[in-house]
Amino acid sequence: MKFSQDLQQKLLQKLSPQQIQFIKLLQLNTLDFEEKLDQEMLENPALEKTDTEDPRAEEENRDGDEWDEDYQRDLDVDELIRASGGDDDEYSTFRMGEDYRNEDQTEMPIRAESSFQDFLIEQARATFQNDFDLMLGLHLINSIDEDGYLRRELRSIANDLAFNENIQTTEDYLERLLIKIQNFDPAGIGARDLQECLLLQLYKKDYGDNPALTLAETILENHMEAFGKRHYDKIMKSLKVGDEELKAAIAEITKLNPKPGDLGLSNQKTQYIIPDFTVINEDGHLQVRLNSRNTPELRLSHTYTETLKAYEESKTKEKHLKEAVQYIKQKVDGARWFIDSVKQRQMTLTNTMEAIVRRQREFFLEGEETFLKPMILKDIATDISMDISTVSRVANSKYVETEFGIFPLKFFFSEGITGEDGEEISNREIKKILSEAIAAEDKRKPLTDEALMVLLKEKGYGIARRTVAKYREQLNIPVARLRKEL
Repeated sequence: MKFSQDLQQKLLQKLSPQQIQFIKLLQLNTLDFEEKLDQEMLENPALEKTDTEDPRAEEENRDGDEWDEDYQRDLDVDELIRASGGDDDEYSTFRMGEDYRNEDQTEMPIRAESSFQDFLIEQARATFQNDFDLMLGLHLINSIDEDGYLRRELRSIANDLAFNENIQTTEDYLERLLIKIQNFDPAGIGARDLQECLLLQLYKKDYGDNPALTLAETILENHMEAFGKRHYDKIMKSLKVGDEELKAAIAEITKLNPKPGDLGLSNQKTQYIIPDFTVINEDGHLQVRLNSRNTPELRLSHTYTETLKAYEESKTKEKHLKEAVQYIKQKVDGARWFIDSVKQRQMTLTNTMEAIVRRQREFFLEGEETFLKPMILKDIATDISMDISTVSRVANSKYVETEFGIFPLKFFFSEGITGEDGEEISNREIKKILSEAIAAEDKRKPLTDEALMVLLKEKGYGIARRTVAKYREQLNIPVARLRKEL
């Protein structure tokens, strides 16, 4: 066996810590950026906010100009991203969509809210008479998901209690406790599937002289599959009922809540939207303004820079000061990198928003969604000579305030199709026509995708049936069969 040694020379580019910092800052919205800025100022004493009345501020900014140019040359992030191919582990984490805030455990402002589990726990404390039953009941309640369903098997819950908490119980005993929980408010809570959820809600109603409720219960108990598939003819034939009777029963079923956990009591924190941009219309001239909270005036600490300068100009370098000076230099360099990353972020945000406004000028002037033009990330990336990934970071979780309301930047991006006259049209316009057509259709004979395709063709939009189906699904509209009503 022969072995050979070869020398290979490869040129690899990796993202520097400064470039990674810029990427992280770019994807933050206004609130997250403000929190990151506050944290950076707490951790780095060499970073300060500029006092505009301090005459030294302007001088210090001038001192940093030469370094800024070098930094801008090195900060060709788009080129490095393309060259690196995503090999940089730190960058890859963020490209996959991990929330940067997780790294620092910072949070957006929240509104204090109770969850529906809290509501159930209050009822459990009033229902279960002994501590053992209450403990098991609370365990069941904590296993209920945000929609109000208990989707875990009772056998699995019993096993978890035995192995993890050394609590012995049986599946049958948990079943008896669950039945009590299913009698809590809201009706339908703790169900294990949709059928049980709807039936639990019906059981709580006073049937009285209402035969529609009795028929509704029969349909849900014995014909759930046919009901879900809208096979109404099959149900009427099996139960020997007429159109009006079935229609009354279905009306009762549609009043039920398929998600009893949704009480307006959220388990999640309410995030407040603060626009990152404002677009102002001044006599037809559109101006883009970056939120002032995105444009802090930062500078290096005078104390740190003067100490470092004095040491460098000193003819005798005292050894006992070397470690302190290294610490100061590290903080000063870190502050410089952060300041320039912030400036780069401001420039990139502004350039991107201005490019969006130029392409969607008619919308910003009139506010009509029909004026939106087809536009994809690549269009803006070409306009501002940056990579698509950079534009994507800007568009993600950013908002713009206009005189017509606040919109996410993603709102302005859509694919386009070419009409019969050769003009490119946004798929938003197609979706609007589809929504209006389906809303106005005869629910006894809903429009099929084929019929919708013909309707669009009559309006000058020649698109394939599979494209119609794709747009319909994007609008969360079911197929014709599932839209059928009596």
